[in-house]
Amino acid sequence: MSHILVTGGAGFIGSNFVHHVLDNTVHHVTVLDKLTYAANTASLEGLPASRFTLVQGDIADADLVDDLVAGHDAVVHYAAESHNDNSLDDPRPFLESNVIGTYTLLEAARRHGTRFHHISTDEVYGDLALDDPNRFTESTAYNPSSPYSSTKAASDLLVRAWVRSFGVDATISNCSNNYGPYQHVEKFIPRQITNVLTGVRPKLYGAGANVRDWIHADDHSSAVLTILEHGRIGETYLIGADGEMNNREVVEMILGQLGQPTDAYDLVTDRVGHDLRYAIDSTKLRSELSWEPRYTNFAEGLAATIAWYQSNRDWWEPQKDAAEARYAAQGR
Repeated sequence: MSHILVTGGAGFIGSNFVHHVLDNTVHHVTVLDKLTYAANTASLEGLPASRFTLVQGDIADADLVDDLVAGHDAVVHYAAESHNDNSLDDPRPFLESNVIGTYTLLEAARRHGTRFHHISTDEVYGDLALDDPNRFTESTAYNPSSPYSSTKAASDLLVRAWVRSFGVDATISNCSNNYGPYQHVEKFIPRQITNVLTGVRPKLYGAGANVRDWIHADDHSSAVLTILEHGRIGETYLIGADGEMNNREVVEMILGQLGQPTDAYDLVTDRVGHDLRYAIDSTKLRSELSWEPRYTNFAEGLAATIAWYQSNRDWWEPQKDAAEARYAAQGR
């Protein structure tokens, strides 16, 4: 497996994966990315030119996808429209990218016999009650609650069908919420960090009680590479690092680590259909493939993330005003 095609590799978790592969293997990586507002070529700067290629293009472009897949040993499919708020305002781009784009890639993998790994989300399972002791497993029934999560659920089912019907060599991973370097400032943790760094009070939906299961992007990347190299074809693996925290706790931790009063935030009207709690049981991944996360302490991983945003203002400042303007237009 010497040549890997990474779709969406200029986005947040995709770019982290590209860095991880180039730092820890001898593989060559080609990134296929549409370079929408959520992508950033600066996230790929400094990579070795002899082992890295960037192609701008759409995963729904069948001719381009076929040409690229034909020349690679594996496809790792990160590309997706992924912002819940945006999916509520206009679902169509989510259908085009997450459903049609995945179908296009699967057909190319089918034609060329290419190994395929599909990156998905725990949001396909819906949510859990705040006091529910259970966590999501690979056998949890799908129950998506937004246009975003429903299109990701659809893409998962396409992958499973292509494995069963056409023998595509594919695996799926569903991960909990990622945080770390290179994450767009529209997302929860970088938005709060950059708000504090620019003198703006963070904002919390509702009462801030919604729980997410956080995993550092480095840990997600190592898990994906482990599955790509050692996972059983046709299997789904859940990736998590036991990082359950409610949104209020996260914001207060960000404020505290940045030397601000921990109550210096505002509550705003909750998002429509806002899922209550996500929680991942990654027992299968850990026991079957012997994977373990590096960042088992959320506060430590958060401190490293804050330090990255403090040191890389030139990466995120050009995005900040546009992201906040979109939130303002949505009343959020």
